[in-house]
Amino acid sequence: MNTYNEALQWRYATKKFDAGKKLDKETLDQLKEAIRLSASSYGLQPYKVFIIEDAALREQLRPAAWNQPQITDASQLVVFANDTDFGDAQIDDYINNVATTRNLEAEGLKGYADFMKSKITPLPAEVRAAWTAKQTYIALGNLLSAAAHLKVDVCPMEGFEAEKFDEILGLKEKNLSTAVIATVGYRSEEDDTQHYAKVRKPASELFETI
Repeated sequence: MNTYNEALQWRYATKKFDAGKKLDKETLDQLKEAIRLSASSYGLQPYKVFIIEDAALREQLRPAAWNQPQITDASQLVVFANDTDFGDAQIDDYINNVATTRNLEAEGLKGYADFMKSKITPLPAEVRAAWTAKQTYIALGNLLSAAAHLKVDVCPMEGFEAEKFDEILGLKEKNLSTAVIATVGYRSEEDDTQHYAKVRKPASELFETI
């Protein structure tokens, strides 16, 4: 059993996937659960995650991702789409979920709901959209860590045209927008990047205890 930090040392942003190797359902379900369990502000999870397996759709998306081969060669393409119009309705949905999960009366949570609404809903639309987009990166981080633990390769990607992704996936009419994407699968033996030494700042430079 590898340790957590050993798993992080092993992982890298995979540039070339083995197109013939696919994740089995159990492994994919574990990654999805890791994403689902991610932390988010207030626990609101203001995003939706699309697991794209359809080959034709991925071929259509590839030019919008700078024609990077990971889009089509990886086992799955994961699209993290943030809610662009998050407000009272979504907060009410969350409160109802809390009440159901914890066997509580929703009315007893009204004060907490009103507090969240007072902090989130008055924000300008672009500020709320930026905030929801940030939450997707926490979920992405969980995916990266869980995948490393399972010895699954991931390439987190910001090299794509969000507007084209949104158009192809029909996200705008759902009040969603592509925030960040990732490809998951298994590295190709031909990917030289896996042999590169990992480059990170030394702890003495990165951390400062005050």
